Amino acid sequence: MIGYLEGKATHLHVDSCFLQVCGVGYRVFISAMTRQKITPGAEILLFTHLHVREDALLLYGFYSQTEYEMFQHLLEVSGIGPKVAMGILSVMTPERFRLAVSQKKLEELTRLPGIGKKTAERIILELKDKLGAGTMEMDTDLSSDKQSDNGALAQQALQALLALGYTQSEVLPILRKAAPEAETVEELIKAVLKEFVRR
Repeated sequence: MIGYLEGKATHLHVDSCFLQVCGVGYRVFISAMTRQKITPGAEILLFTHLHVREDALLLYGFYSQTEYEMFQHLLEVSGIGPKVAMGILSVMTPERFRLAVSQKKLEELTRLPGIGKKTAERIILELKDKLGAGTMEMDTDLSSDKQSDNGALAQQALQALLALGYTQSEVLPILRKAAPEAETVEELIKAVLKEFVRR
């Protein structure tokens, strides 16, 4: 499974982008929320989900780990596939969706693209116990760092390290210490991994 891709966004389309990684261009389907954060020609990191069909291998990418995790939760609901999940995340943030589910706002959920009343009821039934507040904490953990020039680098590095299996509690202290001196995400990740080797 491809956990994430880091490279240059060479082309940006309505529902996808081309991500150039080591000379290879990957077509990655993205939500409208992720699309707003991508600038053509910029270096980005996208967390990815590989969807296997009989006739195709499709990559879905997400700018934040929070959006990626919500996509995974949506796929757990019977009747919801990748396209419907992306449609939901294109019009509603993960935080707002979690709130709608926890408060059982059926009317709000049925306004989402591809979601009827029965599917909305299944979403509430199957996800209300899974979408606890803890699943949405990651994007705010570096809120203070976001005010600095290296805040975006620290956030991307955190997301990448979490994808590798490290925990927030062990990564955040090192990230906050290393972020001011780092110039790239790769450099910041290496600094954190180097610190783990020393321990």
